[in-house]
Amino acid sequence: MKAVVLNSTVQAISASPAVTQEKAEQTTRQPYPNYKVIVLNDDFNTFQHVAETLVKYIPHMTPDQAWKLTNQVHYEGQATVWVGPLEQAELYHSQLIRAGLTMAPLEKA
Repeated sequence: MKAVVLNSTVQAISASPAVTQEKAEQTTRQPYPNYKVIVLNDDFNTFQHVAETLVKYIPHMTPDQAWKLTNQVHYEGQATVWVGPLEQAELYHSQLIRAGLTMAPLEKA
């Protein structure tokens, strides 16, 4: 590299052309994983209580959907009642536990 003086200003001239470095790696965005809220069968919650609790705490849950899920819990031993982001899943999971339902641990969907 050599320096050239023009009008009392020093400028550096490079022998090699300027090369802009591009990102070697592209940033890939991955969506956050969804989690399942699962209600388990037990011997002490009534159908009525389970269905009403689902309608009360799970967004957009209709009474008909709640009864279908309650029957699934009874006959199959468990039912996934909601799937979505972790923070909301934790909220609904804790609300259902506080209401007395038997819950499976949260798991990735």
